[in-house]
Amino acid sequence: MKKHINKFWSAIMIAALMGCGNSQQNAYKSSKIDIDPNETLTKNSDNITQKITPSLWVETKDAKAVVDYYLSIFKDGKLKEHRKYKNPPEAGGEDFETAIMEINGIEFNILAAGPFFKFNESVSFVINCKDQAEVDYYWDALTANGGEESSCGWCKDKYGLSWQVVPVEYFDLINSDDPKVREKAMKNTLKQKKLILSELK
Repeated sequence: MKKHINKFWSAIMIAALMGCGNSQQNAYKSSKIDIDPNETLTKNSDNITQKITPSLWVETKDAKAVVDYYLSIFKDGKLKEHRKYKNPPEAGGEDFETAIMEINGIEFNILAAGPFFKFNESVSFVINCKDQAEVDYYWDALTANGGEESSCGWCKDKYGLSWQVVPVEYFDLINSDDPKVREKAMKNTLKQKKLILSELK
């Protein structure tokens, strides 16, 4: 139990330090965590572009594989940084990885530190789709290879992260001034897994 707690807090510390750049070099050294310079794509950047950055703790230990997976789905994206860390013996000694990826102009931190936490439906990301074809693309991509369909436009990817795949016209329907339009859209939403726009109108 103590071993798991030590590894947990070491990983939490690294999550807080991710992407902070030159100002954190002393913190890296004092934590006795080794950075593999050969795996660093952008060195010590202090150009943090977002005030708030979503951080995703995945159960795997391979952050690069996680980024590759998401970039295979979201084409407007890139890997910005990949780091490997080694915990000191008193924290269990196991390796873990971090990465920073950018998708559609939004940065995400990836913490690949093993199976300590699982995603759940209380947090999800909305994909605003221009039409049904785009809904179909993201739905099929996210639910393939271990993903899972849910209801009312929600699904999970293979890591268990929840997504809402929504055609933007859907919001016009459920917020329509016409109560009949609103009622039909809401009623039919409850019958669907993937949102089918033609059945909601």
